[in-house]
Amino acid sequence: MNRAVALFSAMLLAMPCVAHADTAPQTASEAAASALFDQLSGNAARLRVFLQAMPKGADLHNHLGGSVYAEDFLKVAANKGMCADEGVTRIVPPPCAAGRDIAAMAVSNPFMYARLIDAISTRGFQQRIGPALISGHDQFFSSFGKFGPAYPGAISRWLADAYASAARNHVVYLELMYNPGPLTAWYEAAPDLPLTEAELGASYAREVTSVNELLDATMADVTRQETEARKRLGCGTKDEQSGCDVAVRYLFSGMRGIAPAKVWRSLIAGFALAHKDPRFVGVNIVMPEDDPVALRDYDLHMAMFRFLEAKYPDVKVTMHAGELTLGLVPPKDLEDHIAKAIDAGAKRIGHGVDIAYEDKAPETLARMAREGIAVEINLTSNAVILGVEGGNHPIQLYRSMGVPVTLSTDDEGVLRSDMTAEYVRAARQQGLGYAELKAITRAGLEYAFVSGASLWAGHRLGTRAPVCAAALEDSACRAFLAGSEKARLQARLERELTEFEESLDRFKMTAGGAGE
Repeated sequence: MNRAVALFSAMLLAMPCVAHADTAPQTASEAAASALFDQLSGNAARLRVFLQAMPKGADLHNHLGGSVYAEDFLKVAANKGMCADEGVTRIVPPPCAAGRDIAAMAVSNPFMYARLIDAISTRGFQQRIGPALISGHDQFFSSFGKFGPAYPGAISRWLADAYASAARNHVVYLELMYNPGPLTAWYEAAPDLPLTEAELGASYAREVTSVNELLDATMADVTRQETEARKRLGCGTKDEQSGCDVAVRYLFSGMRGIAPAKVWRSLIAGFALAHKDPRFVGVNIVMPEDDPVALRDYDLHMAMFRFLEAKYPDVKVTMHAGELTLGLVPPKDLEDHIAKAIDAGAKRIGHGVDIAYEDKAPETLARMAREGIAVEINLTSNAVILGVEGGNHPIQLYRSMGVPVTLSTDDEGVLRSDMTAEYVRAARQQGLGYAELKAITRAGLEYAFVSGASLWAGHRLGTRAPVCAAALEDSACRAFLAGSEKARLQARLERELTEFEESLDRFKMTAGGAGE
């Protein structure tokens, strides 16, 4: 037998079924919630009601630009006098051709308006409407350029909407990918030049002074956007809307599908900002992983991360890696991206869909389990963009190998989804029960980059650290929580879960059962 296959088989037998599982005894209210969940799971609508109300720890993989629904982009575009192009495929600046003014179109031609929504999102694709020969992958990634003109100048609105969506779905903590304007302009101004690993040191020395000079202005811009977002939500007033109590931190995104000098600047910007501004808790790298430039320069990008992690050892890293599948790219491009990302310092992996195709999948999975490297699972995204869902999705492989798993939205606006929909998919398509989903919601906060010690002992979700073992209300535990934002958020989640589990009567069915 092949050595890797033998090792893989042995590990499957030896590893626990659920990563860092809840080892605490199940309470009566938890047992009741599990039993009710099982009753409801046969009916998607009833399950949605239950899971909408269920507290969820964190959304760790959420792109600000992709979180916006097409309808909201069109409202902003209409207010700016923007237009649809002649083919009704994208938003363009004025002047408008006849019949293409978006504000007028919304009133006088709702069917054309609907075509524009389909064009700048994946709505039409998912409903099998529109161009028959476009893939979910291409429809998704092309959407960003189509709504792009409406994105700038409304950042505070998009932030407020993201906070509010998290609150509607009872998410405690949001880790949002957001690149502030001043630093975005800086890295976009870099020349389209090649760069080698040997040149990184000299290039960094040339660039670091100029990026540091932008940090104060960038932080002030973030403060202004946050303040305006909270004002939109009425935070601190009698008209306060949902979203004000969601804990929010940000990730800066390096850009992988552009010239090396621009990628390098984007990563320098992210590390420098995360080092100085505690609101930015880490750095990611984004854009299509199958992009020819991204594939060509993958090893160079990993070298860039290694260099900057040595310069900024306090900055945490999560990476989009393995957002690929057989058929999208040749098999050789599926061999090692996840393993290389971990070697380059990633503490979480975004997507990780191609893990089963990696040359050293058993070893990589074992390392992720051993080192607590979580995978950010985006079920709707993977289904729409890659066509990977149901039994073809690796979520159960990760779980069977003891890898920590979280659920996240990715780009809920473009994908026409939300956090609750991800939980519904996990239940309906992956067969996860209430106990498994509760472990996942706890894992979201456990593997978040928010600062502080964990409420849980040694990643054993459900087993409190000794100082809080007796009760969260004990004076020693309260002192511990006061010194750790992570533990405070985890304690909040536990209180909300307890309240949820003790108020199940509102979900119970009358005669008629749970049938479809």
